[in-house]
Amino acid sequence: MKNIFSFLGVVCLATVAAFPSLALNSKKERKSLQMKTLSDFTVKNASGEDYALKTLQGKVVLIVNVASKCGFTPQYAGLEKLFEKFSSKGLVILGFPCNQFGAQEPDTEAEIVKFCSLNYNVTFPIMAKIDVNGSAASPIYEWLKASAPGILGSEAIKWNFTKFLVGRDGKVVDRFAPQTKPEELEGKIEKLLN
Repeated sequence: MKNIFSFLGVVCLATVAAFPSLALNSKKERKSLQMKTLSDFTVKNASGEDYALKTLQGKVVLIVNVASKCGFTPQYAGLEKLFEKFSSKGLVILGFPCNQFGAQEPDTEAEIVKFCSLNYNVTFPIMAKIDVNGSAASPIYEWLKASAPGILGSEAIKWNFTKFLVGRDGKVVDRFAPQTKPEELEGKIEKLLN
């Protein structure tokens, strides 16, 4: 098993060396992204209005790329439970719909919000649909990925319901795979809220 991981690491490094455009343009650009905080970004909400994330200063924020037609879609219920339990203590959850994985979020923002409300009683903010990978990736996701790379240093989001936990200081604390259920994050969230 150790040899497989060593081999994969070499393949990843060789790929980035051969195709530098797959990585961020430079170490300087990566460092610049990592020096930012959540407050440096403005996104669009589901209504298409600007949502300045500086309004979340001092909050603990869980950011999730979501989809309505995914095997992980039932996680909306767990996310809502977390929000109901901890929002009064300073937790904010932001759902960013994304259609990049199996075209599992083809609906409009209005349809997505309606679906979330009717099926999962979602009350946490749903943002405008975005790309999380590729040349059109949202700047906030470029920052999240640079701040908390995944397995073997890969920055790409692998699937819907990847989760990023941001502390009260506006810096990324951790990244969680789609398979990580929202309830598994309770302990980490509580710790950050105290």
